[in-house]
Amino acid sequence: MSEGKSGKEGEREQWQISGSSAEIYERHLVPAVCGPWAPFLVDLARPRPGERVLDLACGPGVVTRLAAQRVGATGKVVGLDLNPGMLSVARSLPPVSGAPIEWKEGDAVATPFRDASFDVVLCQLGLQYFTDRPRAVREMYRVLVPGGRLALLVWRPIRYSPGFAALADALGRHINPDAAKIMHAPFSLGDAEELRSLLKGAGFVGIAVRIGIGTVRFPSLEEFVTQYVAAAPFAGHVAKADEGARTAFLRDVSEALRPYTDDEGVAFPIEGHLAFAGKAP
Repeated sequence: MSEGKSGKEGEREQWQISGSSAEIYERHLVPAVCGPWAPFLVDLARPRPGERVLDLACGPGVVTRLAAQRVGATGKVVGLDLNPGMLSVARSLPPVSGAPIEWKEGDAVATPFRDASFDVVLCQLGLQYFTDRPRAVREMYRVLVPGGRLALLVWRPIRYSPGFAALADALGRHINPDAAKIMHAPFSLGDAEELRSLLKGAGFVGIAVRIGIGTVRFPSLEEFVTQYVAAAPFAGHVAKADEGARTAFLRDVSEALRPYTDDEGVAFPIEGHLAFAGKAP
């Protein structure tokens, strides 16, 4: 987590988590929140056997491993992430069939790759956190070969995800405003026109943005709150709050999400923008 920043840039930079949180993220949040989107993102880019793929902001590697299977043993896949805790978890997981994966620590706004190094760039739920989004998208363009493809996913505004909206509201009421701001960071690039403008400004062509609708499911309301908080960078804010504030926080989230409960726990919708773009031949 970076210090000394303010405003939107500071909020985005704070979305870094420790090693233990990364393990919780992989174990609980990947299957419940972001993992189900990985096949749709990879399908959008259509990686072919033998191609070279970069998964930018790869986290624990759910997209990276799927891409490795798609390009096969003759392909090449690199997972790049700024967070060493995420990369440690990625390296600890069993290898998959297909291309060998290189896990590399690095910054999306200054990637350590030569021009035209990859046929495909993937970025699932990373762009909204980058401190210089236009520069990061230019990097995606730079490392692609002519005719290369980009596929990325960002969440739509938080109002399209009632579970996380309830979490943010309760954080602001009972924990502190800083925790609520951090909770809003994953949803900070929700405007489709802003996304198109970023891609167009970097030189991409054939840009297409569509809405995807998914479901977040946890076995119970309490597990949703406790597991998400444990894996989030605002966990320290919650831990420092007194018991009464934490109890009220859990109560408010539970009440807001009561309409989304069923016999198997809690399930609520979440919406994202899936974007495809190409580099002209």
